[in-house]
Amino acid sequence: MGHLAVRSVIGAPAQAAGPPTIAERFAHLSTHGNSNCSRAFMNSIATMSPTARLQGSCCSPMELKRYGEQIEGLKAYADQPLIPADPYDIPSGLAADLMSSYDLRLTVQEQAAYDYAMSHSDEGGPCCCRCWRWRVYGGLAKRLIREHGFTGEQVTKVWNLSDGCGGADHA
Repeated sequence: MGHLAVRSVIGAPAQAAGPPTIAERFAHLSTHGNSNCSRAFMNSIATMSPTARLQGSCCSPMELKRYGEQIEGLKAYADQPLIPADPYDIPSGLAADLMSSYDLRLTVQEQAAYDYAMSHSDEGGPCCCRCWRWRVYGGLAKRLIREHGFTGEQVTKVWNLSDGCGGADHA
């Protein structure tokens, strides 16, 4: 088990620190990312330890206000373990699992839901470019549609909240 961070004030007893705030997570992820849009990075995910983390943005610097909105919005899906709670900090094991679902063939009805999300999401798909995030979140959408009955509208919302490209803008 890991060590608890301890915060103390001179003369006051030390207390275990709570989970990092959004601002603290942002400060770390926006400056210590290991993610990029290269094919080599995408291919390396399958060889990473399942507990490794894919961190940071791919294309543009992260923006604190947008990051906070995303984290708060994704809390609505806390009961769905397939949906990463933080689009800038994804376990590589989950990413590899979702990437393997990208080529999942959908029924006509399921494909219609997927196509709806493709045409209505802020990025015109699961990400702004066809990098590892495109395959991870494309696979996620297919699994959510197939296994959990998500509609195109629901997938669109998840994709819009999960944009890991960085920046305040979408697309």
